[in-house]
Amino acid sequence: MFESDRLHVESPFVRRARRPNRRVRLFCFPHAGAGASSFADWPSMLPPEVELIAVQLPGREDRVGESPFLRMEITVRTVGLALRPYLQGPCAFFGHSGGALLAFELARALRKRGMEPNHLFLSGQPAPDLPAVVPNIHGLPDEDFRKALHLLGGMSADVVNDDELMKVLLPSLRADFTLWETYRYQAQPKLSAPITALGGDADDRAPISTLEAWREHTTGAFASRVFPGGHFYLNDVGVDLTETIGSALLRRESAHAK
Repeated sequence: MFESDRLHVESPFVRRARRPNRRVRLFCFPHAGAGASSFADWPSMLPPEVELIAVQLPGREDRVGESPFLRMEITVRTVGLALRPYLQGPCAFFGHSGGALLAFELARALRKRGMEPNHLFLSGQPAPDLPAVVPNIHGLPDEDFRKALHLLGGMSADVVNDDELMKVLLPSLRADFTLWETYRYQAQPKLSAPITALGGDADDRAPISTLEAWREHTTGAFASRVFPGGHFYLNDVGVDLTETIGSALLRRESAHAK
């Protein structure tokens, strides 16, 4: 978990790296099966004016004993309520893989309350109106599901082959993939917030063309950045990735301040 002086537990859903001189808050949504610790190193890499808030969903890490979400609508509604106290002032969302879908849907829900975020950074996830690029895995038998997790690249063979550990992890992992893979996009007016699509150049789950398709979901500015690597490219390019995000956020805030 996070060092206590870097990220504080604010509520069951929130892990926050306090920044007294913040200019913008960056809410981070992890991929399926992951939790807030995915962003443990980010506070030290982001500019000091960016305060990171990592979302911890039920069923993950220190909430592993809680029932995970299975439906997007409930997830969006619950997370939106949990984050409401922190949505004061400029904010942006970062989500990776399934977390990008949650970030996108939460942004659309918040828009209805006049609280649309200032920027979305959507990583390793095809635009939501595109057909699936790879087959679903949430309904596979346990052994096949474990193999699929390993092939995805987010879990080492040691973890996947640890029967006792996987007994604990499998229910929440399967629930997470059920949540993302049963999601169905519903057309709405485009967001006005800028979108930056991010990904790895060897990611079979989110080819570059599917990242570029996020352009159609905003009336604001669109940019894309591709890094070396596969679906979990972000584990190897943390400095470059956080620099890209931090620079975009502070550039925008400086422009608004003029």
